[in-house]
Amino acid sequence: MKNKEVKITTIIGKGAECNGDFNAEGSVRIDGTINGNVTVSGTLIVGTTGSISGDIEAHSAIVGGEIIGDVRVTDRTELTGTARLIGNITTVVIVIDENAIFQGSCNMNQEVPGKRTRPTSKAVRAGKKSAKEAIEEALKEVEAANREETTDVSESSQETSTF
Repeated sequence: MKNKEVKITTIIGKGAECNGDFNAEGSVRIDGTINGNVTVSGTLIVGTTGSISGDIEAHSAIVGGEIIGDVRVTDRTELTGTARLIGNITTVVIVIDENAIFQGSCNMNQEVPGKRTRPTSKAVRAGKKSAKEAIEEALKEVEAANREETTDVSESSQETSTF
């Protein structure tokens, strides 16, 4: 997101407070406080003085302030070094800078075109079974090799004792 220039259409300035849900088209910068859910069609930028107590939905998000609530972003979420997020994140791409505070879970398993599909539990069980069989086969080969070595060693000792 640092390489792209974002055209901000709405600004909630430092010291401003909004109580209730907030919806906006385009990109939004929040440097004030919102007590409610936030829905933005473009990029949501939460400045270092910005604070949101509520769930967020946006196309992308850059967080430098505080969010207490769940975040659902369809593209990319970035938590800068001053960010404090207490809640769960659902996103496709996430960047968390050093010193950012994030307490919650992150789900990046959204359906994305070209994304590899996860194997089914049946396929995983089959894979585990074949891995187990491979280990058992390898152990049998090692035991057989050990028996051959033991046989060779005992034959050698018998040959040396006959001289």
